[in-house]
Amino acid sequence: MPKSREAASKSVRETTKRDKGKDENSHASSTSANESSHRDSTHLTHDDLHKTPSTELSKKQYEKALKKLYLELIKLQEWVTTTKARVVVIFEGRDAAGKGGVIKRITEPLNPRVCRIAALGTPSPKEKTQWYFQRYVAQLPSGGEIVLFDRSWYNRAGVEHVMGFCTDEEYKDFLHACPEFEHLLIRSGIILIKYWFSVSDEVQEERFRERAENPLKRWKLSPMDLKSRDKWVEYSKAKDAMFLHTDTVHAPWHVVNADAKERARLNCITHLLQKIPYQSVKLPEIKLGKRKKIPSDYVRPPISNQHIVPDYF
Repeated sequence: MPKSREAASKSVRETTKRDKGKDENSHASSTSANESSHRDSTHLTHDDLHKTPSTELSKKQYEKALKKLYLELIKLQEWVTTTKARVVVIFEGRDAAGKGGVIKRITEPLNPRVCRIAALGTPSPKEKTQWYFQRYVAQLPSGGEIVLFDRSWYNRAGVEHVMGFCTDEEYKDFLHACPEFEHLLIRSGIILIKYWFSVSDEVQEERFRERAENPLKRWKLSPMDLKSRDKWVEYSKAKDAMFLHTDTVHAPWHVVNADAKERARLNCITHLLQKIPYQSVKLPEIKLGKRKKIPSDYVRPPISNQHIVPDYF
């Protein structure tokens, strides 16, 4: 890892003051992603994951850590544009797990022409006749782009399967075809990183209730969320099968404990920065120089000819 990133990660870890289990987690992250993923799935249960601290950080701690990560994200952006790298990051997880929150924080300091979000809706009648992956392929990055998938082709392994929007044959075909599809993307040079945001049923229920009662968040609670609310076990089984078939050596799943939203954001962004081999790019110094005076022969048109927004505040 480049020194600048290593220092930034260390600073963030010190700021957030993670619990005693940090040493073991750091040791695990030094092994290959696949080995870590499969060791965790063998020795840890869902309950074990959510035993880690779920309390939120203080506002000061959170903002200080996030600012440091923003500086690194900007360095990543410069590296991506300079090297013409292509980066795809997939965010999956249950409803109200916090996927949108971390995506918002990643994009906040970045140029939307470099880092964009792909959040596809229900497929159109035409798209339903296409190869399943086709509409997602259209969203893949060109050189110098980062694409964040707020849900992805894994819809077929989750909501489509659980809610009966695809046939059993289509579902099984997806589980077998997906690893080959992702391997093809990686062989083409795309950097592919996949995150699963894991939230406990108690925390999900709290967030659902908050959305139902808060007018500012009511839009986040969709009819599909309400239908899925009673299918916790079905979604758990679908997730288990998805991991079994698609947690591969070349494209492993990285699980984020999402019970505490702010911790989850910091942990995910820090991990993302560690997974991409970016370097600091030396940029030319910007010298603005002295601003030229407005020519004396230029006369501004009357303001009365323009539609001015009133000063409401």
